[in-house]
Amino acid sequence: MAIALLGFQTTIAAPLSLTGIGVHSGRSVTINLQPAEAGTGIVFVRSFDDGTQVEYKAVSSQVGNTDLCTVLGTSPARSVATIEHVMAAIYALGLDNLLIEVDGAEMPIMDGSSEVFIEAIEQVGMVNLGVKRRYIRVIKPVRIEAGASWAEFRPYDGTRFEVEIDFDSPLIGRQSWQGDLTAATFKTELSRARTFGFMRDVERLWAAGFALGSSLENSVVISDDNTVINVEGLRYADEFVRHKTLDAVGDLALAGAQFIGCYRSYRGGHKLNANALKALLENRDAYEVVEAPARSQQARAREFVAVNVPEFAPWSA
Repeated sequence: MAIALLGFQTTIAAPLSLTGIGVHSGRSVTINLQPAEAGTGIVFVRSFDDGTQVEYKAVSSQVGNTDLCTVLGTSPARSVATIEHVMAAIYALGLDNLLIEVDGAEMPIMDGSSEVFIEAIEQVGMVNLGVKRRYIRVIKPVRIEAGASWAEFRPYDGTRFEVEIDFDSPLIGRQSWQGDLTAATFKTELSRARTFGFMRDVERLWAAGFALGSSLENSVVISDDNTVINVEGLRYADEFVRHKTLDAVGDLALAGAQFIGCYRSYRGGHKLNANALKALLENRDAYEVVEAPARSQQARAREFVAVNVPEFAPWSA
């Protein structure tokens, strides 16, 4: 079922908990996902040893650093990092309201993909909250460029991603993935694609205090002679672009609402995704807020109707 066709807000049917390590900190971290009421949105709640907490709504205005991952919060000491994989799962399954309690500085990396998060959410199930969901529908193209890289939103009758990467590495080269995003498509074609990196970058990252939890259990590692070190090899022949697409799904989930349109990018990453989303949301003429018609829980994207809600700003704190 296409995510853009679900008409009502959702949450999980029961709490769930996951424990793993942070890919950058290397420390154990536990997250608890709690059901939330309609209108709550996705909220990260970080707990500290002194009993204090900090909350971040998963929206564009709360995004901080995007160099190696997507971070909520501008203070390194009080931020929540590496949220893109869990956000991709949440977005693809059509979850609207959720509290994500975390006892560390970043989300657990698990196996480097979104698969574990998908499985955990599906195990507890989801519930319809009976309140209409609103969407951001792209009505005019918005494009940004950064050197040789570019990204754009275009009108489209559905939710579509067209992502292309181009690496100097002969193992990766130029790859592209295109498709309409549905829960089924995400699960079968994107959710298992893992984060990846090059052995030549490891010592530099370690010296900077990053990738301390990275291993062959949670990353695809490319050797200096351009071969995959992981014994099991790749999960998809083009796993690299599929993971970049997974990241884009998670980064664009920070619109604070499902979007109806096509997102295209070339040589993108977290920073380009974040800046493209910001450019769209800052151009009020480029989108409209819509909801499904009252006659049905489901409708084609073109049937969604604009709503006059000047106070509606899903991307704000």
